[in-house]
Amino acid sequence: MSLIKRLETALHPSREIEVEDERDIPQGAKTHREAAVLVPITQRDKPGVILTQRPEWLNSHPGQVSFPGGKIDAGDADAIAAALREADEELAIPPAKVDIMGIADIYYSGSGYAITPVVASVPADLDLTPCPNEVEDWFEVPLDFLLDPANAVRKQATWNGQERSYYDMQWQNRRIWGVTAGIIANLVRRIEAV
Repeated sequence: MSLIKRLETALHPSREIEVEDERDIPQGAKTHREAAVLVPITQRDKPGVILTQRPEWLNSHPGQVSFPGGKIDAGDADAIAAALREADEELAIPPAKVDIMGIADIYYSGSGYAITPVVASVPADLDLTPCPNEVEDWFEVPLDFLLDPANAVRKQATWNGQERSYYDMQWQNRRIWGVTAGIIANLVRRIEAV
């Protein structure tokens, strides 16, 4: 079975709680603000995933690598609508060009968000235009690299006075870690179960 077929099989429409790290978070999950991210997989013979680099001057998660996404607004019909809106705002990914594959496990972040990853395929070589207020740069990482568990190193750090574990991945000169790497780790775990 191809990697894409295994990924599609691993996705689900339900909103089950699955958390790779920060396992103590779901108990207080009702206080988490809802957010959604788009996991855009390029339609290539060897698919990639489009990621963004946040500007260093931002107050929240400066300089970090992330999926396009953000808070679910009152005007958004659901997490899918929010992820599509955010990807359009951040990278000018036209919603009409996005083919939704499914929903991955909700990720509860230590910063107070319940993040719904919306996995989708997008045409290769879209003319992406980063919004300078939200995205410093964008890049594409091979899907097989991201979904190879050997490429994620589990690390420990103290954050807000508590010991936390997180995943850290190095791809070329980019560091993919924290929430983004946690969402990827959840996808890997789902695929391994298929």
